[in-house]
Amino acid sequence: MYSTDKDNLRKFQDFIGYKFKKIELLIQALTTPSLGKETGKPHYEFLETLGDAVIKIIFILKLYQQGITNPGKITKVKSSLESDKALRIVANRIELEKYILKKEKQKIKGTRILADVFEAICGALFLDSNYSLRLVEQKLIDPFYENLEKLIEKSIISTKNELLEYLQDIFKTSINIELEYRRSGPDHDSIWIAENPKIFDKKNQKEFKKIPRSLKSFEFKNKKDAEKDIYAKILNYLKKNEKYEN
Repeated sequence: MYSTDKDNLRKFQDFIGYKFKKIELLIQALTTPSLGKETGKPHYEFLETLGDAVIKIIFILKLYQQGITNPGKITKVKSSLESDKALRIVANRIELEKYILKKEKQKIKGTRILADVFEAICGALFLDSNYSLRLVEQKLIDPFYENLEKLIEKSIISTKNELLEYLQDIFKTSINIELEYRRSGPDHDSIWIAENPKIFDKKNQKEFKKIPRSLKSFEFKNKKDAEKDIYAKILNYLKKNEKYEN
């Protein structure tokens, strides 16, 4: 490690109020795959995967503490809280970009890397703290997710706009999403399921992305909630299956 890197590591640990017992975990979390593969050093991919799971558990527990136990609502809210946009905002609050270890000309701003590194740091802290979810929550989630309760309340409203923005950013054109609906039960007590989503280019109706037919909403008492649920699931599916260059 260069001395400037050591200084940055110290400053980052001071900033979050946690000193790593195994500093190599923090170094790994801050190292992009491009640099890691070039130098033969461990990079953040595994820790990012672990951190993603850790963040999901923390958010589910937070929602449970607020009395939100409906699977559909949990999916919607969690999707908003752990979206790339939300994670990048948090990463910017930490000024994470200046700590990342990358190739000389590698672009960070405007990429998914900021979100990936934040997830990786959560994974690294989880391992270093002997699997303490509470410590990750105290050091990385609570301090930097401002107005978390308001964010949770707002995210329940809808994820459709975020899904459309995400798709338009990928395909660089106007997007149309078609859903099918399954209704069961009597008129006064109907159950709705949204299913078989299709994503089209609005201009020429070309189908962009094949979504598995098995992807469907939970059962809801109204059509609108079923829509919100499946939009969140589509967003989660696309993010998990989208290829990024790091």
